Formats: sequence, C-alpha cells, structure tokens
Amino acid sequence: MSVWERTPERRRATAWAAAGIPDGNVGADEALTAGTSADDGGRLREGRLYRGVSGVDQGPRPMSTEELAGLNDPMAVVFFRQARWPMTLEDLLDGLTQANVLLAQAVYMIGEAGQIPPDEACELSRDIRFAITRASSGKDPDLLVSSDPTSAFLQVAAWDSTAQVFNYYMRISPAWVWTGNSWSALEPGSRGKGCFDSHANGSVVMKELKQPWNNWQSMSATIQLAPDDPLRGNPLYRQVIGAERLELAVRGLIARWTTARLAAVACDGMVEHPDHVLRQLFTSTTVNLASSSTQSATVTHDGRDLVLPMGFWLNSDALINDFGLPVSVETAPSAPASFYADSLATFGFRLEERTSGFSRQGDTFFAFVVPEAAYEDNEVVRQLVEKSLVPAKFAACVLMVDFTNPVFSPVRARLMKYVPMASASTATWCAEIATSIVAAASTLPAGSPESQFAENWSLAEAEWRAVLARRIDDYLEKATARIRTASGFDDFTRLAESRRREFKAMRLNEFELTLPMTDIAADAPRLRMNEDATVTAVN
Repeated sequence: MSVWERTPERRRATAWAAAGIPDGNVGADEALTAGTSADDGGRLREGRLYRGVSGVDQGPRPMSTEELAGLNDPMAVVFFRQARWPMTLEDLLDGLTQANVLLAQAVYMIGEAGQIPPDEACELSRDIRFAITRASSGKDPDLLVSSDPTSAFLQVAAWDSTAQVFNYYMRISPAWVWTGNSWSALEPGSRGKGCFDSHANGSVVMKELKQPWNNWQSMSATIQLAPDDPLRGNPLYRQVIGAERLELAVRGLIARWTTARLAAVACDGMVEHPDHVLRQLFTSTTVNLASSSTQSATVTHDGRDLVLPMGFWLNSDALINDFGLPVSVETAPSAPASFYADSLATFGFRLEERTSGFSRQGDTFFAFVVPEAAYEDNEVVRQLVEKSLVPAKFAACVLMVDFTNPVFSPVRARLMKYVPMASASTATWCAEIATSIVAAASTLPAGSPESQFAENWSLAEAEWRAVLARRIDDYLEKATARIRTASGFDDFTRLAESRRREFKAMRLNEFELTLPMTDIAADAPRLRMNEDATVTAVN
C-alpha cells in the first residue's frame, strides 16, 4: 500500500471506510515506515521534496537536484527550489502573495453534509473543505489547492507550462511529496492508483460540475453552519464565492491539458497509444454527477413535475451539443412530483453515514443525483473531432451504440477490442477500426455492438445526423410517456440506483453522503435502459 493511501493527512473518506477500503486514517509512524524507501529509516525528513508515485515507486524517495530542476510549476519555482516548505494552507497562500506570483485568488467551499442543518445532526462531522485557485490576472488558474480549514490535509495541482502537465503534490509532514504528473495517470503502472484514482486522465476534477453543483456553496445553495462555528471567523470563509465560477475554471483546465496531451500523442501523421485516447470514446473512464435543479425537500405530491437530468437519458453533451444532432425534443423527460415523493418511501431513500451512525430519511439536497458522461471524456472526443483526428460521424456512430446507457455501458466497451494499441496513422486509423467492426458484424447476430455500429456507419454522409437524431427523438418520446406512469418511474428509479452502485464501487466515491442509500439490495442485478424506454437486467 502506497504512502498516498496510508497517510493520515488526507480527506476523511467515509465511503472507503464503510466499504472496508483503507482511508488513510492510520498512525503517522506506520504510514511513513511500512514498505517505503524514504531516507532515515523510512521516515520523511523536514525540508525535502520526495517522489512517490503510487504503483511505480515502492515508497517516497528524495528527489534529486536534477529532478527538481525539471519541475517548472509555481510550487516548485516559488517554494521547493527556494528551500521553502509551507506546512499550512495559509503559509502556502501567503508565500505566493509574498513572491508576487498568481495574485488572483478564488475560494470555493464544499461539504457533503453542508446542507444538513447543524442542529439536526450534532454527531455528524461537517467535513467542510476549501478549493482554492490562484491565477495571473485575467488568466485561467495555474494552481489549485484542496485543504480543510485546519490544514489537516493539503494537496496541490500545479500547471507546468514548460512540460505542459499538471504536477500533483501532497504535504506529508514534515515534507512534501510529488505524487506524479498528468502523464502518470495514463501509464499502466500508476493508472487508477494514488491520486490518479480520481484524476483518472491526468486533469483536475470537479465531480459535481454542472448546476446545481450539489454539495458546493453556489448560486443554487448555501452551506449551513452553526452560529458559533469557528469557520465563520476564518478569513478564507469570508472570501468564498459560488461554484458556478469554479465550473468555468475546471472546464478550461481540462481543455488545456487535453490540448497539450493530443499535441503530444498525435503528431507527424501518427497517433501514439490509440487505445489510451479512444477509451474515452468507447468507455466511461470516469463520470460526473448530475441532478435535477429541484431541492428534494420541496417536492410535494401536488407540486411541479420533476425534470430529471438529461445526462441520465443519453450523452446529450456530446451527441447534441458537440456533434449537433438536430434533436427536436428540447427538454428532458419529467415525472409527476407525486411519483418521486412516493418513491422515497417505496425504496427507503435515506442519507446515511455508517461511520458516524447518522441516518436521515430522504434524498440528497437536490433530487435524483446520478452519474453522467464525464466532461473530460467528452472533451477529448470533442477536440479529436475539432482537430480532424476523428471524423464526427465515427465518434457519433460509436456513441450511438447502446446510447440509452451513456455511462458504464459494457455493450459499447466491447468495441474497444478493435482499437489498436500500437501507433497508427491519423489519416486511416478510424477507417481501419470501422472496417474491422463492420467485417465482424457480418458474422454476429443483429443487435450486437458490432451490428449497431455497422448500421450507423452505413448511413450516407448527408443523412447520418438526421437519422440518428430521429432515433433519439423516438427514444425520448417513449421515455417521456413511460415516466408519467408509476411503473415507468419506479423502473427509472431502480436504473438510477443501479448506476449509483457502479459509481460507489469507484474510488472517486469518497463520501457516504454524496449519494443516497436505498432498500434496493446491494447485489441486485445491474440494469440497462432499452431504446423503447423499458428497463431490463444486463445480460
């Protein structure tokens, strides 16, 4: 187990503890001595930068002078090269200001218990955290800091404009550890390990990226504090602004890394590791969380219809917004409020933190939180199309395979076996993949992933957008009809919970209160949406 996983200086990952996954709450001596290659008997020494990439390094080791010289991000330039070692959040921010570097600061705040009234849950740890960006005036941030008000943990993502990567650091007192860079997220040895269990593709992360930004302080919701909460006296608390601003920053930073990454892997007419790039088209390498914009506590039996997030139904961001399919249905299907209100009791919805014993009936603050296709996956695909590395038709034909299941689709993922792992020509790689899939389809049953792709691919250039749009319209019309029946809404509730269970199995799921619990069995069959808007078990 890596130091990243064992250190006590990290977020209190209650979901990991509930699932029996170590969350880092172990003694410091054990964390820094077991299986490490650090100096001084395995302990980290004050005033040093260590390298510790999970899955690659046995443990942290001191970085050499040459390695440190190769880091050109603000943390390395302002602090580590100057033998400065900020041990608190305040030290770090003040140090940047004193160096006259990245003076534009924005402070954001998140807490999964933030919308639970403090007087209703005295036993519940609030787990309030700051996300802080630092930028040059008028530019996107180059430094992102994650910490809590007491600096119990301190983690940094810093942009290196020379290497065109994010470098990831964490303080492990009394030192700092470089835990890898954006490329480390893509390497087999470190992929999905350490900090790259959440920074899955090397970029920064904001799970609740879209309005209403569930769990964040934002224009849609305010985090509740007790009148005597000491956080009220924290200068950073008084600087907090809405997550709607952070969304824009995160989108820009994901686009920045994607641009740099594609420039590096697709050049001179060749693309390196086509499978690394196209897995973000064929699979869900990660997800975002979306919800309705309605506060669950305000839903009454005779209230307004509940509009479910469009990302529950399909990958609309890619298919409609990016590829421009002329879909005529303008709004996502909506359910009678009474169906949602009844479902909370029928399925035993509750917020529960088993590590503290907290339990309260009902849904998350905003109703119907579900995983949706990740912005970072879609951004890779969007830029591939924009740069003419992948034809829009090819990308759309792939996403229209099992399109009613925009995340965690084993059907669409089966097509990855046709994607080459060796370098390929950017002029022919997609055509060659398509040819292989179409050839295989001729020997497989109708309805196979290959047959679905082949049917889409056979459409003429002048008609494919219109034909695919009609399929989406037909599906959404059927979904709109089914959601207005009690049995249909119950089916969609079960499907949503099935997808939540898949998210809960990911290390990206850190906190029990991120998603509701239900009485649906944890080992219930995985479910899928069909094109006629019925829900069935995954074969």
